Amino acid sequence: MTALQRPAADGRGPDGPAWTRRPANLAKAVTAELVQRIVRGDYPAGSVLPAEHALCATFSVSRTVVREAVKVLQEKGLVQIRQGSGTTVLPPTSWNLLDELVLAALIDADETLGVLDDLVVTRRLLESDMANVAARTADEDAVARLRELVDRMDGLLDDPGSYHELDRAFHDTVMRASGNRIARAVVRSLESQVINTASYMGRTDRALCAASNRGHRRICERIAARDPEGAAAAMFAHITEAWLVRRGANGDPDRLAR
Repeated sequence: MTALQRPAADGRGPDGPAWTRRPANLAKAVTAELVQRIVRGDYPAGSVLPAEHALCATFSVSRTVVREAVKVLQEKGLVQIRQGSGTTVLPPTSWNLLDELVLAALIDADETLGVLDDLVVTRRLLESDMANVAARTADEDAVARLRELVDRMDGLLDDPGSYHELDRAFHDTVMRASGNRIARAVVRSLESQVINTASYMGRTDRALCAASNRGHRRICERIAARDPEGAAAAMFAHITEAWLVRRGANGDPDRLAR
């Protein structure tokens, strides 16, 4: 729920002041709202943002607040500031898609689930590789931890909240065992931004948790058997199958085909 109303064509709120609840940090609030408006196409690529005074009037803020917000938009790759010619909205190819505000806005605006499909494909690629490495490098403590988590999850099939907490711990244990700090950081960053998104979490029930944990057990078995290719294949299948169930019939599942 945005703290701002959508502007009219002249840039002002339709019913007077645009704020419905004045936020504590004005620059962050203005930045977040402008990110939403750019991503959903209110200000399309190639267009020029409303003049500084118009944005001040729209959000009932000072020029300093507007300048700070627009500067942050430029840092995120959404706009380019040119002295004398205004602030131009850049195409999506320039946007920082790993930025929390940009990614959240993209997910909100995407009814096809294509953005989440891309996120899952990226996660699958990285985690499959890390499972491959973990099967070669995991010590006995890591293998024991994976087995413990799988067994505990079997007892939490009727408690989705607790189950998913251990689910994340399982995947993190595999990533840690791989030693790939960069890949782990990317996956954790992406997951942290969508973990509470209804369109990403999808359905949750006992049968789905049970199916998910069978996938975890296969991954654990292949890592314990020191089978890199088998561990990678098990991780690939687990992430794919779990997402196909959660996403339902929306969008184009062929985007996940490889």
